[in-house]
Amino acid sequence: MSKASSEFQALSVAILTVSDRRGEAEDSSGEYLRVAASEAGHHVVARQIVKDNRYQIRAIVSQWIADDSIGAVLINGGTGFTAGDNTPEALQPLFDREIEGFGELFRMLSFEDIGTATIQSRALAGMANQTVIFAVPGSTSACKMAWEHIISAQLDARNRPCNFIPHVRK
Repeated sequence: MSKASSEFQALSVAILTVSDRRGEAEDSSGEYLRVAASEAGHHVVARQIVKDNRYQIRAIVSQWIADDSIGAVLINGGTGFTAGDNTPEALQPLFDREIEGFGELFRMLSFEDIGTATIQSRALAGMANQTVIFAVPGSTSACKMAWEHIISAQLDARNRPCNFIPHVRK
């Protein structure tokens, strides 16, 4: 189990929006994550929008996890249950270790908002090459819930009893 620190440690964060419809002007979810990560004290060093294509998603995330300066990747979109939602399939081959509890906790929190529809959410997280990766649905409300209730604390070295900071590149 990782230990908490008494000091905040900023990470370099990359943000990926997976969407076949949104451009930069319509990307409220990616913008929310950018602002939230920045306001928390992290450095957003990359942000991109990609079509929901597992190979394009995987190529971008592969570049980011190979970059020694990036410690966290936040992905929104492509986690639903339709045939066109490919984010989990894109990410799973990259993971060194999946963080099963993230998806479980996200769906538990989501149940309070959307009821049983949450079972169609395939939100997931994992570690790859000392980079933590969180993938959530593309709605801004889902991004906000995930950030405020799970991700922000796990990207904060002061969070007790544990967080991901000891496991990622800084």
